[in-house]
Amino acid sequence: MGSAAGNKHFSSFFSPVYFVQLLRRCLRGHASQQRLRARARERGRGEDPGAEPDEAVGGDGGRDTARGEPGRAGGGDRGVIGPSGSGKSTLLRALNRLWEPAPGSVFLDAHDICRLDVLALRRKVGMLFQLPAMFEGTVAENVRFGPQLRGKKLSDAEVQKLLSLADLDPSLVSRPASELSVGQAQRVALARTLANDPEVLLLDEPTSALDPISTQNIEEAIVRLKKTRGLTTVMVSHSVKQIQRIADLVCLLVAGEVVEVLHPANLSHAQHPMARRFLELS
Repeated sequence: MGSAAGNKHFSSFFSPVYFVQLLRRCLRGHASQQRLRARARERGRGEDPGAEPDEAVGGDGGRDTARGEPGRAGGGDRGVIGPSGSGKSTLLRALNRLWEPAPGSVFLDAHDICRLDVLALRRKVGMLFQLPAMFEGTVAENVRFGPQLRGKKLSDAEVQKLLSLADLDPSLVSRPASELSVGQAQRVALARTLANDPEVLLLDEPTSALDPISTQNIEEAIVRLKKTRGLTTVMVSHSVKQIQRIADLVCLLVAGEVVEVLHPANLSHAQHPMARRFLELS
């Protein structure tokens, strides 16, 4: 993502404002947009909340209204937790257009992502899924896959560096991908995603199928990527402890709605009844 000053960012992506804007877009659709427009007109502003969000979950858990410029941040780890079916994976899939959401706007560097070339968007916004899918061939061939589609072949040294970033032994470059353990394959999938040099990395429960040691390896790799490359990550997880270990800010979803945005240390301060129950049972 370059220098700290040059970090890319989604407009409002890593602030409470963003989560409300996007979840309205993805899960509540046009009716919510109409209600927001009506409230804006009542305030005499006449603004289109699809372009500039005007309500947010803020502070340490309470709801408030945020006005003015959307918040912006580059670099960092954001966690998304909530009960099954609350819209966590839908949120991630909307961010690189694996799922085309309802009317609304999400901006990356002041550009509406729905107006960007989808392949270019997915290079900027990479994604790691619950289960790794390996292509036929060696580890090196898997890591080279994305750049090769653009006519660029990574050198052996570049492949080995990417494997190291994903906490894998570079000597695995020539091993057939079919011989990898699930934990190794997930880290190769991470290296393959990093080969596209993404600015944002979406993680959809990437350790749910892994043993504790492999889980720790993935977590350490994610934290290291934030520190060494300024990479911004958004991780969905059912594990509250994992989110507390990794995230700088946590978004709690219930039934397709953002109900709390808290710092990890303040999760016990959640006010929403379902959010509190989810956290107590986790």
